Amino acid sequence: MLEEGEGRPGSYVDGFIMAVPDARKDAYHDMAAGAWPLFKEFGALRLVETWADDVPDGKVTDFRRAVKAEAGEQVVFSFIEWPDKETRDAGQKKMMQQDFDGEMPFDGKRMVMGGFCPIVDL
Repeated sequence: MLEEGEGRPGSYVDGFIMAVPDARKDAYHDMAAGAWPLFKEFGALRLVETWADDVPDGKVTDFRRAVKAEAGEQVVFSFIEWPDKETRDAGQKKMMQQDFDGEMPFDGKRMVMGGFCPIVDL
């Protein structure tokens, strides 16, 4: 098991899920790709954005319910790898200070996010 703060690549991860309208897929792609240079400048090691392909309905909960996805929306699962939590905290603070033009291509109130310390990295 990895110990917190081991200092190896991927030792801190931000995870996100959100509902994005099908019609805004290209806008979401452009927004995410456009944000990468800043995340990289601020210390991120990797950014992965994924579009739902096989997201089944669950009996108790599921990805769609978690973000209250509506008809015509897909779930996006994304994560950012950071070298450590300190770099992530500083990088996220810098991202929040940026002025971004345009409307977000999703409802940020339904986004679920959190920071995670990896316990298995194979």
